[in-house]
Amino acid sequence: MSKSPLIPDEDAAAAPLSQGEAVIDRILRRGGRAAALGSDDTHSHSDSDGDQQDLEDRSALRRVAGLSTELEDISEVEYRQLRLENVLLIGLWGEQTLQEAENSLRELAALAETAGSTVLDGLLQRRAHPDAATYLGKGKAQELRQMVVASGADTVIADTELAPSQRRALEDVVKVKVIDRTAVILDIFAQHAKSREGKAQVELAQLEYLLPRLRGWGESMSRQAGGQAAGGVGMGSRGPGETKIELDRRRINTRMAKLRKQIVEMKPARETKRANRKRNAIPAVAIAGYTNAGKSSLLNKITQAGVLVENALFATLDPTVRKSLTPDGREYTLADTVGFVRNLPHQLVEAFRSTLEEIADSDLVVHVVDASHPDPASQIATVRKVIAEVDAANLPELIVFNKIDLADDAQRMALRGLEPKSIGVSARTGEGIEELLALIAKSIPEPNVRVNVMIPYSRGELVSRLHLNSRIISLEYVEEGTMLVAMVRPDLAAELRPFEV
Repeated sequence: MSKSPLIPDEDAAAAPLSQGEAVIDRILRRGGRAAALGSDDTHSHSDSDGDQQDLEDRSALRRVAGLSTELEDISEVEYRQLRLENVLLIGLWGEQTLQEAENSLRELAALAETAGSTVLDGLLQRRAHPDAATYLGKGKAQELRQMVVASGADTVIADTELAPSQRRALEDVVKVKVIDRTAVILDIFAQHAKSREGKAQVELAQLEYLLPRLRGWGESMSRQAGGQAAGGVGMGSRGPGETKIELDRRRINTRMAKLRKQIVEMKPARETKRANRKRNAIPAVAIAGYTNAGKSSLLNKITQAGVLVENALFATLDPTVRKSLTPDGREYTLADTVGFVRNLPHQLVEAFRSTLEEIADSDLVVHVVDASHPDPASQIATVRKVIAEVDAANLPELIVFNKIDLADDAQRMALRGLEPKSIGVSARTGEGIEELLALIAKSIPEPNVRVNVMIPYSRGELVSRLHLNSRIISLEYVEEGTMLVAMVRPDLAAELRPFEV
């Protein structure tokens, strides 16, 4: 059994740790925070992030030790109380390397703590494939039961997405609630969603996750006859009726259809804003990346947006779009997007598809990577996989290693070898920000068509658009209108063709 730092063991010094136990020991040997999150001294907000008034609201959502958070769902059959308080982590180390297994479990600890729980201990089993019945092998499942009793844990979190049958079988063995990585991520999203669209997207993802996992207990499965038939009255009325679980499933499907309709109805407002930006020929830059890589901090550093910054996973769910200027005065927009994580539940990718379209409709993707993370390559691969899922894989990409102030010379060389065309910056200290802004200006579409036009005073909106995102070479007001010589983008040049002189 692995040794928890919260449970003293006199034989701990004498008994050598196995590789799996050593991994757990390293993950738990920290100052009260998951190592995947890093220290608040180096990863929290800075002066450029503004007043951060929303932090008080966010901290008010934190769970109180000893109290459970009971999330009542739409189902009467499946009434499961989500109690993320004192948890044990379980994972498998098989097809992946030991380093990958450790990073994944370290990230699960960070997810659990972001959700408000306390990680007590963990169990890492080496086996090629999960057990079809209980995920862990039979012996390890019994060992997990002993750890639950010894530590007083009330929840076990698996570092995967469990099949409904695996979860039930494991719960029967360990006698406490078992949830999986997907459930934890959905819970964090439910806590952090703020906008109406964000809340609808999260609820839809939760219901899609719940639907195949409905289960009933006791007599709830046998209530098949309704009305007088339940009392045995009336010929021809003793049909099977609708079971309680079928009724629940129908109610959930009805609610999901309503949520999908709401999300579709909210989509035109977002599309209208994007269409306005396109019509004004304003280039769009999307900030994408792994969760907690520092995307919001970078947006605040560049635009003073004052977006909420927190040393937690999935602090940002609602996209924020701000304007910025290139060094030569051209306007462009910067969009802060939701972060990604390995094994991001497909329900969330589908539910947040309308939000992720901010990435697909951009001219440049600024891909932010945490330079202090032990495995940045896997983070880059995960983000690129999700970007491909929203049909944005062909967009120009600029890799930005944020938190470069936390990397030593050897790490900086390794990062440069990993992505030769990348740039290292620090949203906290300002290192590399000027170079980043110059690279963004160089990467976004430039006005490259020369026009010589006479625009009548009745079409003043065209002159305004020329000032927004074109290079004005000369401007003269004459009796007939405004005489301009400018460098413009091809789409605007086509629109100005009737006014050429």
